[in-house]
Amino acid sequence: MENKLVFDIHDKPRFGQMLVFALQQVLAILAATIAVPTIIGLPSQIPAAILGAGIGTLIYQLFTRFKSPVFLGSSFAFLSSLGVAVAYGYCGIILGSVIAGLVYVVIAIVIRFTGTSWVDKLMPPVIIGPTVALIGLSLAGNAMGDITKASSSEMYGSYNLVALLCGLIAFFTIIICSTQKRRMMPRLIPFIIGIAAGYAAAAAFTAVGIILDVDYLKIVDFSPIVNNFANADGSFKGITAFFDYPRIAVFGAAKELASGDIAPEIHSALQAVTKNPEAQATLISLGSAVEVIIAFFPVALVVFAEHIADHKNLSSIIGHDLIKEPGLDRTLLGDGVGSIAGTVFGICPNTTYGESVGCVAITRNASICTITATAFMCIVLSFISPVMALLRTIPACVMGGVCLTLYGFIAVSGLKMFKDLDLGDNKNLFVVAAILISGIGGLAIRIPYEIAKDGVITGEIQITSIATALIIGIITNAVLTKVEKSKLGKEKTED
Repeated sequence: MENKLVFDIHDKPRFGQMLVFALQQVLAILAATIAVPTIIGLPSQIPAAILGAGIGTLIYQLFTRFKSPVFLGSSFAFLSSLGVAVAYGYCGIILGSVIAGLVYVVIAIVIRFTGTSWVDKLMPPVIIGPTVALIGLSLAGNAMGDITKASSSEMYGSYNLVALLCGLIAFFTIIICSTQKRRMMPRLIPFIIGIAAGYAAAAAFTAVGIILDVDYLKIVDFSPIVNNFANADGSFKGITAFFDYPRIAVFGAAKELASGDIAPEIHSALQAVTKNPEAQATLISLGSAVEVIIAFFPVALVVFAEHIADHKNLSSIIGHDLIKEPGLDRTLLGDGVGSIAGTVFGICPNTTYGESVGCVAITRNASICTITATAFMCIVLSFISPVMALLRTIPACVMGGVCLTLYGFIAVSGLKMFKDLDLGDNKNLFVVAAILISGIGGLAIRIPYEIAKDGVITGEIQITSIATALIIGIITNAVLTKVEKSKLGKEKTED
């Protein structure tokens, strides 16, 4: 494989450069990392999610012997599983994460003794390519939904033309910095410059909106900064306004087991997830533990395939086959153990991040030192309250402009992986079509595991659309390969 990297895997940027590059990676993964705890109704756990991402990434780097420029962060694939686990408190969340991580560990051990040839046969480029493309394409709706959002969206609806302008300012700043030839530094930090430009424009419109009392112009919500320093009664928060520790999940689980009570934020999260104001979480029991295991186990099996897709995608970008070196067994072990640690110290199972891969692809900076510095930066920042508050004020529209580039690069990287395939061959054509159409169409597999006496489904496992598309692609390829071999066998017999 060839690459045109500015910084290769083992290159070490200067210390000052590395800090700036690390900050850029933090900004690239920020939106998705903080989104997961927010979606499951635990926004107070955002610092813990960032802490867990940093610790999980360091563990991954240790297992891969610092040979793979991958960042781990909160996984969207487990959202439905977390919705089940939150009903049983922090203990349920940790149990589910441990199960998911152990699936990776077991598969890694199998690969260690059997090799990866069966993986290559199961998921050749005709499957991995469109799946990687699908990861980027399936996220397009999220990016385009965000790019038109402002802090006043609840009052004026989800579409705001001024927000779109700010998002496009971020987008065009990024692409101009990435493609200009005169200076190297803007090409290495286009996201920092783009976010700064978009944020500055949004802040300017917000200031005008405040002065003229026009809510439509209020793009930035500065309340996280205000709330960081002041209590509800207006009094100063004290030292916690500057430094505060993340709410680590394992401590919450220990309190549940010691006191027999579920934390109030868990009840609130369950009510938000179920949209039932009367819902109350309960302590985990043997029966509920089985329910949590059933919710996490099959999803982990499918996310394993996404792990392979991300690593093959990154391999094509950096010109080095990560499946062979450091090896799929090591990357899976790092991902599995890192995911467990990410939940124990944070709140969500971790996964490889497409946003980080996109950042590597655009900046051509694959330095392991940068990824490691990013992990340490996440750990440190999770304790600094004002920084956490400031990051939460970055408007969704600005991050939408950023993701327009990131998700696009992921999609294009996937398309490159099967560009040499003969799509005139109906076998390849049908496999690619099955993956893209089922995935973009949002087909998901929902398996009921709990049905009430009146026949109403009260519990189900949901396999994401990307995972479902991957399964359909594997089955389609296997069936057509079998038919092709059978046909060749008959032709040889006739001859």
